[in-house]
Amino acid sequence: MELFEKKIKREESKTSPLADRMRPRNREEVVGQRHLLGAGRFITRLIDKKGLISLILWGPPGTGKTTLANIIAEASGVNFVSFSAVLSGVKDIRAVIDEAKGELRLRNRRTILFVDEIHRFNKAQQDAFLHYVEDGTITLIGATTENPSFEVNAPLLSRCKVLVLEQLVSEDLKIIIKRAIEDKERGMGNLNVSFGEDALDFLADYSQGDARAALNGLEASVMITPDRGIRGQAQPDKDNSRRITLEIMQEAVQKMAILYDKGGEDHYNIISAFIKSMRGSDPDAALYWLARMLEAGEAPLFIVRRMVIFASEDIGNADPNAISVAVAVKDAVDFVGMPEAWIPLAQGVTYLATAPKSNASYLAYLEALEDVKKKGALPVPHHIRNAPTGLMKELGYGKGYKYPHNYEGAKIEQEYLPEALKGRKYYKKKG
Repeated sequence: MELFEKKIKREESKTSPLADRMRPRNREEVVGQRHLLGAGRFITRLIDKKGLISLILWGPPGTGKTTLANIIAEASGVNFVSFSAVLSGVKDIRAVIDEAKGELRLRNRRTILFVDEIHRFNKAQQDAFLHYVEDGTITLIGATTENPSFEVNAPLLSRCKVLVLEQLVSEDLKIIIKRAIEDKERGMGNLNVSFGEDALDFLADYSQGDARAALNGLEASVMITPDRGIRGQAQPDKDNSRRITLEIMQEAVQKMAILYDKGGEDHYNIISAFIKSMRGSDPDAALYWLARMLEAGEAPLFIVRRMVIFASEDIGNADPNAISVAVAVKDAVDFVGMPEAWIPLAQGVTYLATAPKSNASYLAYLEALEDVKKKGALPVPHHIRNAPTGLMKELGYGKGYKYPHNYEGAKIEQEYLPEALKGRKYYKKKG
């Protein structure tokens, strides 16, 4: 039975996707994540000491979260159980816990439970782990692309160490692609695949730091490359290789899918970068972040709503036209719609980014609000109260009020604040 199972496993591995076949088997094969796997780094030490600690691996897709969990388990020699939060529920968790208890009791062997996309578990499902992580029945390794501060329950998060995986850079992806091309056991080494440098650069850029996307793109490009010299086709090139050109690669991957989660952290990080670029008077960076959002399918009205707020908060009276421009862009975007809405958006962004800046009115309001909160509902001074009735006039409402238009320049020194705030200055005009 054991030999049969191993044979089946080998047969399956030949037909599994390239990205699965090329998954690193040990830490030496891992590309990237040097801050975790370099000499003396956390995971390196953990593996060397065969230590077990519950972890949350947080990082973009295709950065090696599942791989690291496998490598840690392999090095530790423990029971390893893996399942996806998308497909599993509390019943499955209980079954794993029972298995882990049996392993510990009968074989004195601990269990690593790897939960992919742990952020998809609800509160009750996450709570089901707590006791068993606490008492050591299981060592939990969760993988997530979402910020665990928002998506993982605080009690569970406090029992795990969070490790942040970084997006792979183009040079890392090129190493992974070349390794798959040359590997004769698991990769494309027996197919004599060769790459144009421009095709390699394109695939590395297209993949946006995702090793899985890079390998899937490579596999697709090989599938659609003519197999020369077979079945009446043209004879092979002199180097007897399947030459993957830039055109073939572009056809294989089609359109780049921009990495952007409109409901997750990317949404907030990129809009933050967009606003801060305008605040920093950098129209080029602001346009880049605008393009990132629009290309990923962000709602144009969400973007322009932030622009309207920005025009008042960060430009204010340094350029009173800014708010008019922002509202005009809002109207234009609403009227025109996509795909042409990017044109008025780009105009508005460059105007706001290059306009003079002042947050004086924004800060002034916050100071006034602070006094409201601290001092409560202070009474309105009698001389600026309205007096529509005789009784109110008898009580002194409006008495002593000086009508500004009766004075030169329509301006007269007069106190308008409550007595307790007399002389308080909120608005400090800049420039």
